[in-house]
Amino acid sequence: MDPEDLGMSEKPTPVLQGRGIVKHYGRVTAIDRSDFDLYPGEILAVIGDNGAGKSSLIKAVSGAVVPDEGDIKLNGKPVKFTSPIEARDAGIETVYQQLALSPALSIADNMFLGREIRKEGFLGKYLRMLDRAQMEKVAREKLNDLGLMTIQSISQAVETLSGGQRQGVAVARAAAFGSKVIILDEPTAALGVKESRKVLELIQDVRSRGMPIVLISHNMPHVFEIADRIHVHRLGKRLCVIDPKQASMNDAVALMTGAKKPEASMEAA
Repeated sequence: MDPEDLGMSEKPTPVLQGRGIVKHYGRVTAIDRSDFDLYPGEILAVIGDNGAGKSSLIKAVSGAVVPDEGDIKLNGKPVKFTSPIEARDAGIETVYQQLALSPALSIADNMFLGREIRKEGFLGKYLRMLDRAQMEKVAREKLNDLGLMTIQSISQAVETLSGGQRQGVAVARAAAFGSKVIILDEPTAALGVKESRKVLELIQDVRSRGMPIVLISHNMPHVFEIADRIHVHRLGKRLCVIDPKQASMNDAVALMTGAKKPEASMEAA
């Protein structure tokens, strides 16, 4: 998103920032001194060819991978995540392509997986009983907020849902608990046209609530439809950042594959 669109003459402080990030796997360099910037209230798409290192970069800023070198800042303050749980506690929620949902559990149980609400007093403290009524109430409210209550019952098993509904539950969970950043890894990869459309609308709805979003995707039409800026990743590093309003899909693909070099008007790496 252009800083002028944010009502500022200068660029705001990035919500999530990486500088000089390096990650080696033996002799393979997955991330080669890459930079990363996510600004307030924007959808930043991260694109790149297979093996470009974009997933490794996102894992590094979300705690799933510990970088060998480099600095990561959250709201301008240095952070060093050693696990996804630490990143989650700091307000960064990630929805992976596999969704990380438990099919046999209910929607409410999946929404609160790993952060269940326990009953007050003796029952919760010592017998560790769950407050299922409260969990279902909050889950229903969060799904309602995002317009996802085409689901019949909040207590039905996730395995009974369609692919789009499952993706919606995963995004709703991230939106419910992510206080600073939401990262989405290929959210429409396994979905049909109709369900993909619903997920894109859901992403835009989450962004409209002020939540910055990182979108990793190979689907260029989707990227150019909803992204404010596009981070082009190539050979383990950020090649450039392009404005989807000023560049074409052909330009993006050419940059990804090395058929074209970044222009002076593009934001440099």
